Amino acid sequence: MSITTPEPGKKINRIGLEVQPYRGGKTTLCAGCGHNAISERIIDAFFEMGVDPKRVIKLSGIGCSSKSPAYFLGGAHGFNSVHGRMPSVATGAMLANKQLVAIGVSGDGDTGAIGIGQFVHLMRRNVPVIYIIEDNGCYGLTKGQFSPTADLGSVLKNGVVNDLPPIDTCSLAIELGASFVARSFSGDKKQLLSILKAALSHRGTCMIDVISPCVTFNDHEGSTKSYAYVKDHEEPVGDISFVPFFEDISIDYEPGTATEVRMHDGSRLFLKKVAADYDPTDKSTALKLIRDSGLRGEFATGMLYIEPAKHDFTTLLNLVDEPLATLPLERVRPGRDVLDAIMESLK
Repeated sequence: MSITTPEPGKKINRIGLEVQPYRGGKTTLCAGCGHNAISERIIDAFFEMGVDPKRVIKLSGIGCSSKSPAYFLGGAHGFNSVHGRMPSVATGAMLANKQLVAIGVSGDGDTGAIGIGQFVHLMRRNVPVIYIIEDNGCYGLTKGQFSPTADLGSVLKNGVVNDLPPIDTCSLAIELGASFVARSFSGDKKQLLSILKAALSHRGTCMIDVISPCVTFNDHEGSTKSYAYVKDHEEPVGDISFVPFFEDISIDYEPGTATEVRMHDGSRLFLKKVAADYDPTDKSTALKLIRDSGLRGEFATGMLYIEPAKHDFTTLLNLVDEPLATLPLERVRPGRDVLDAIMESLK
């Protein structure tokens, strides 16, 4: 790609592109939704790392999170799959063309419920894809029921209490074989950007769980993944479709420290950033950190585990360098003499 001369005052990246090709359409998500902040960080990461949008494939399933790929990398390839089936599409795409940069956006319901079986096999295969879970602990498109990552004891607006323990997708990904596992908060711009840039430099499954509060349904007191549903008058709002405007919540805190994020309704989220000397290459240490943080009611954030030398799925399969999707028919279909030899060997 040739480097173009930018307009005065316009910033270009290392491949000569301005930021505009990395943007997408205008978001239709609720104002203040954490998912929008994630999209902005994806735009920043791909621009700063100089990734050609035309080499990227965006994938998603069903849910609020799965709308996100429309809001970044407008010139990239995109595929919105059925509920929970994004990992299969991602696997097929990378086998067809391992030269692509794949980024899949899923939700805690799309991943942890109907898609859990697909998630399991993507992780164990270490398919080269950046797999982002936009984690809000609820089903935002179906009126806010608890998802499998909802914390024990969370309370819905109607008073229903969640009596099931949550699935920790980071622990699961580490156990299953993902070679890059991280957790962040949608409002921690600096940390999330660093994690995404590191993921773009890694070859293998990069599973990033991003706590991303829902401003509409998961806004109740007692939720650990909430914004508030705040009304500016004393009369109750009876129309459930009413969504007020909220400002994004942003935080910045140092490695090794904890911070309390206060939501608009007064509920609190406790985050603990891993220390600067933390060793993310030790699997047992990573699993212990996640478990111990959970027992304290905290979410450990940062790079939790990485195995840089682990072979990704396409390497394990010993695929040829050229994309399988572009190989001519005579190279992918055995000739008659080859088939005759196989048949003869089976006699």
